[in-house]
Amino acid sequence: MANVKIVTDSSLTIKPELIKELDITVVPLSVMVDGVLYSDSDLKEEGKFLNLMRNSKNLPKTSQPPVGVFAEVYERLYQEGATDIVSIHLSHTLSGTIEAARQGANLAGVEVTVIDSTFTDQCQKFQVVEAAKLARTGADLSAVVERVNEVREKSELFMGVSTLENLVKGGRIGRVTGVLTSLLNIRVVVEMKDHELVPIVKGRGAKAFNKWFDQFMEHVKGRKIAEIGISYCGTADLANTFKEKLKVLGAPISVLETGSIIQTHTGENAFAVMVRYE
Repeated sequence: MANVKIVTDSSLTIKPELIKELDITVVPLSVMVDGVLYSDSDLKEEGKFLNLMRNSKNLPKTSQPPVGVFAEVYERLYQEGATDIVSIHLSHTLSGTIEAARQGANLAGVEVTVIDSTFTDQCQKFQVVEAAKLARTGADLSAVVERVNEVREKSELFMGVSTLENLVKGGRIGRVTGVLTSLLNIRVVVEMKDHELVPIVKGRGAKAFNKWFDQFMEHVKGRKIAEIGISYCGTADLANTFKEKLKVLGAPISVLETGSIIQTHTGENAFAVMVRYE
């Protein structure tokens, strides 16, 4: 029987107990806050990173895991009996993590199937969890990879930010096409599609987010939804409001605080709504 092991990075948003239950290996990214380097794995306590970011003199900076860490992880998994490794990571346009994973596999001298999720956060989680569930049944490498590809094609990620300041300072604004960087205080909702952040709605005040949500409800009407993920930075009020309204769709909904990697680039009062279709 195959023993496929699943590896991912800490940009995904997932319940800790699910990582343990499904035997998922998470390689942490790092965040530099005013000269102090933190492992993302040490910043998972609710509100911990947000407080650091609020009180920092400069915008925190994220960094991908070292190549050597990936090499050590892959070597260990094979030594522990893995027949294959599937390593699923955030989009290459957001981070160099996936390239570090590839280099880590080369350094370790082992075969690793490295997959670009084309997403991050809970959309990345969808792929990782489905892969891990299938791997746990003893499925072989090709079946696991096929499932990951299927989930990716049936997922969507929408993100709302209350200010573009973090995206600008973090160098990610170039990924957002068609947004005037001079209008830092506008609210923007984007869809992550083909590795790009594409604006859907722009405006000032809560109306911008409400307008998008109305459009979103029309967009998903009548479609079979497997699960919904809602992530937030700041308070969970808006996320929980969305959850209540989305319950009519009859799909499981997970509301979680996003991690330090995403918070650094979205800023406070951001949210993401992610959908996996049947």
